[in-house]
Amino acid sequence: MAATVKWLISRPCTAFYAVLLLLSHQAIADKVLSASSLSTCAKDSGFSASLFKVTFTPENGTLDINIMATSTIQGKVIFDLHVWAYGFPVTRQIIDPCNIPQTGLCPMTPGKFNHPFRISGNEMRGAAETVPAIAYNIPDLDATARAYINLTATGESVACIEADISNGKTVSVDGVKWATATFIGVGLLCSAVTKRFGHTNAAAHGAVSTLAIFAYFQSQSVIGLLAVHIPPIAQSWTQNFQWSLGIVRIGWMQRAITWYQRSTGGRASGILDALGTVSVQVLRRELNNDNLHRRDTAALSTVAKRNSLVNDSGSYVVTGIQRVAFRAGIEITNLFMTGVTFFYMFTLCLVLILALSKGLCELGVRRKLIDPGRASEFRLYWLDSLKGIIMSVCLVGLLQISTLCLWELAERDSPAEVVLAVGFLMTLCVILAFGTYKTLRTLNQTRKDSTNANPAYGLFADVGVLNKFGPLYIQYRASASYFIIPSLIRIVGKAMLVALGQNKPIAQAIALMIIEVGFLIAASVIRPWMDKGINSFHIAISVVDFLNSVLLFIFCNVFSLPTVALGVIGVVFFILNAAFSLILIIYVIASTAVTLFRKDPDGRYYTMADDRTSFMKSRTQIDSTFQLHELHRSAQRDIATDYPIPLK
Repeated sequence: MAATVKWLISRPCTAFYAVLLLLSHQAIADKVLSASSLSTCAKDSGFSASLFKVTFTPENGTLDINIMATSTIQGKVIFDLHVWAYGFPVTRQIIDPCNIPQTGLCPMTPGKFNHPFRISGNEMRGAAETVPAIAYNIPDLDATARAYINLTATGESVACIEADISNGKTVSVDGVKWATATFIGVGLLCSAVTKRFGHTNAAAHGAVSTLAIFAYFQSQSVIGLLAVHIPPIAQSWTQNFQWSLGIVRIGWMQRAITWYQRSTGGRASGILDALGTVSVQVLRRELNNDNLHRRDTAALSTVAKRNSLVNDSGSYVVTGIQRVAFRAGIEITNLFMTGVTFFYMFTLCLVLILALSKGLCELGVRRKLIDPGRASEFRLYWLDSLKGIIMSVCLVGLLQISTLCLWELAERDSPAEVVLAVGFLMTLCVILAFGTYKTLRTLNQTRKDSTNANPAYGLFADVGVLNKFGPLYIQYRASASYFIIPSLIRIVGKAMLVALGQNKPIAQAIALMIIEVGFLIAASVIRPWMDKGINSFHIAISVVDFLNSVLLFIFCNVFSLPTVALGVIGVVFFILNAAFSLILIIYVIASTAVTLFRKDPDGRYYTMADDRTSFMKSRTQIDSTFQLHELHRSAQRDIATDYPIPLK
């Protein structure tokens, strides 16, 4: 930091050049400093830019500037330049544009200003030599430059302009996205393989742990979708997990979605296509509301969606869901269809895989390549397994679909998409509501049965019930299967505050904090999951989710904290979640490896008190219903011995 300060103070022109450089969405391996948007920071500013792109390349010592601005200023001016890095005031310099003839700003004249130019030579090479290496290497650099334009003759301030700073380096990288997505896929695949070998206990533990991490990734993505103005490093980190909500760009898919939207009466945004003529500012911090307004429908042309924020300069400002879409390279109006398309493509792939497995299994049995006894359960209950897969996908995708559908109902990109949103959301809710009802009804009936009072009997003894509705309750102990209700309420609550609260960032942060602390208290008191280890695993994740909600509330800056404090908290957010994610992944990988290479994978887990593993045996392995009842009564005697107090 000291080296940076010395560099900026060394010469006024050097400081001016370096400040013009820094907000680009390029991920360039070479050293580069750039700026891609300029906003006004005062009401009735006399100078504004709808397009502002500046790139400084130290390797060849060139400064490329492309600016499209509007000025109402007449006469010679000076720039009173202030620079902050992570909230620290770095420097203040007085710049006279008359000393830089290439700018064409001496004197300033009213009217349009469209003057791309390049500055190079000894001045730029000297600037390149004085820039410290740290300025190019800090990821998601949080720095800001603000210039007050003052008349030379009178000293009157006639304009204020501001630019954010970036060096092209970011913690949002494709490697993290692919690694986390691959981990989830491989973890679930290993659990499925383990289950096929008959190790149901180990498979259940592996699947529950993997899905818990996936839910944690989704919680990270939700933070990025909120309209709270979070620091750049936190924005980039949460962008790594937007794949968990289906926010992934594929070129042909985007073209197809745009065509569908236009053909059904919608008006697609064109912000990404207009980047050559319009700047887009990714909002980092709270701006003066006087300088922002909502663009109405009549002013849309073909560039931006209604309800898009526009500053006085005419450039667009994206925040919350729009910010995530823009950074993912997806048009704002395509976000809904992108997410739901990925969801249903994934569901279709799973259904086709199961159908193909059924066909291959039948072929193998007919040709005597597969033992009919070993494949009997799958052949007998494959339709129930199909329903269970659909139930699993609905549960995992509830946050994704409910968020995107509610967002579409609020934005209304096209009439056809609104109808699809209603249909998708209602279908998912009906499926999960029906599954929850059947689970609780089965649990209640088992409790009322004086002979079969063990809750696990009704939920795990019937293979059909287990295959169809097991994904909803298998992660919980049998007596706490009702905990699926608060879990679903938590998910829907998050979706509602994200999709419907984009204009109220502080309310979003408070609501998220209430949801997370309520769920944490419930999880810590009830401890509903299948055993002590899984309870600790989920509670640890809930603690971090709650801490994230607290940090998010701090980002709202309701306490008027110094900017430097917010920058530091942003770094803390990144370190906390990066370290915790790594710990979770290493833990599950180690646990899965031990399970796969152990002769008796189920042996490393304690037998659960509800004795579900006994009831999960296939009916094809039990000679008669009498034997099943005998097995249940034996389990009841064991439980009564271990737990003198009757189980509820």
